[in-house]
Amino acid sequence: MLSEQAVPVVRATLPAVGGALDRITERFYGRLFAAHPELLRDLFNRGNQANGEQRQALAGSIAAFAVALLEHPDRRPDAMLARIAHKHASLGVTSEQYKVVHEHLFAAIVEVLGDAVTPEVARAWDEVYWLMANALIAVEARLYQEAGVTEGGVWRSMEIAERQEETADTVSFVLRPTDGSPTTAFRPGQYVSVRVALPDGARQIRQYSLSSAPGRPQWRITVKRVDGDPAGEVSSWLHAHACEGDAVEVSAPFGDLVLPEGDGPLLLASAGIGSTPMLAMLDHLVETGSARPVVVVHADRAPASHAHAAELRRLVDALPQGSLHLWYEEPGDSGARPGRADVTALDLPAGTTAYLCGPLPFLRAVRGDLLGRGTAAADIHYEVFGPDLWLGSES
Repeated sequence: MLSEQAVPVVRATLPAVGGALDRITERFYGRLFAAHPELLRDLFNRGNQANGEQRQALAGSIAAFAVALLEHPDRRPDAMLARIAHKHASLGVTSEQYKVVHEHLFAAIVEVLGDAVTPEVARAWDEVYWLMANALIAVEARLYQEAGVTEGGVWRSMEIAERQEETADTVSFVLRPTDGSPTTAFRPGQYVSVRVALPDGARQIRQYSLSSAPGRPQWRITVKRVDGDPAGEVSSWLHAHACEGDAVEVSAPFGDLVLPEGDGPLLLASAGIGSTPMLAMLDHLVETGSARPVVVVHADRAPASHAHAAELRRLVDALPQGSLHLWYEEPGDSGARPGRADVTALDLPAGTTAYLCGPLPFLRAVRGDLLGRGTAAADIHYEVFGPDLWLGSES
C-alpha cells in the first residue's frame, strides 16, 4: 500500500503522468535498448516493439496499478499481476532486471515531464514502481520454485518429434526432451516459450499454448504464421525451417488461464488460434472422464482455416455433457453459423465459469455479451496472445 505521504501526490499527478505515459514509455525503451541492446535482441519481442503494442501494454499496466493503489488501497490487483508474472517467468525475467528498468524508466519520466518531477513527485512514483516490481518479483520467485527451476533458468532443449501441417498457415509440433527425461507437469491451458536463433544472430522468444492434455510423454504446440507488417519472426522461422529431429529451446510451462478443478459448468470460447489452450482443457476433461457441463464456442474465418477442427469435434463429442457451437465468417456448407460468435443465443447453465482466448475484438465482444446476460465479471477469465492491451480496464 502507498504511504500516507505518497497518496495525495500520486492522486494529484496521475493525470499528468498518465497522459504522458506513451511518450515516457517510448523514451524509456529508446534509453533501455541503447544501453542494453541484448535485451531487444534476445528478450523483448521486436515485432511488438515495432508496432508499439509493448509500449501501450507497459503504459497501461503502470497506470492501472497506480489507479488500483488509490481506489483499493487494502488489496492488490492480483489478476493483473499474475498475468504479467506468468509471462515474465516464461521469458526467464530476473529480479536484477527490474533495477535496470527502474533506472531507465525514471530517467525517461524526468526527460518527458521536466521540472514537474519534484523530489516529492519522484519519491511517490518510486513507491508505485517498487510496490509493483516487488510484488511481481515475489510472484515470479514462487512460479520458478513451483516449476522446479531457478530464476532465469527456465530453458531446456527439446526435439521436434513430429511436425503436422494443420491448415495453410498453422502447423503443430510434437516435442520431447532431448535428454530422454520426462516432460514437466503442467495445468491444462498453460503455455511455453520457444526461443529460436534467427539469421541476424538474435534469439527471439514467443509463447505458444500446450494444445494437448498433460501427463503425456510428449508436448504439442500449434503455431500460426503471423503475416503482416511486421511479420512474425519466430512463427515464420518455425514454419519455414523447423523439421522433425531438430532441437529447439523451450521454457517450463506457465500461464494463469487454467482449467479449474471441480464439477461446475464451463464455457470455453475461442477464436482462431485461440483454440489451442481450449484443446488442452478438453483433452484433459476427456482423459479424466469428466461429466461436467461444457459449452464450447469457436469462431474462425472458414472451415479450411480452423486448425484442429476434427479434433475439437471429437473431444466435445466424447464429453457426456459437451456441446459445440461454431461460427465462421464464410461457413460454406459446414453447418456452422455465419458471422461473429454470439453467446447471447446460448443456453448457459447457472454458475458457468467462462474462459476466453482469441483476438482482442473477440474477447471484448464475448466478455461484453456475457456481462450483459448477467455473468459475474469474476467468472470470466481470458488469455491474450501478445501484450495485454486490456490492462487499465481489466485489472
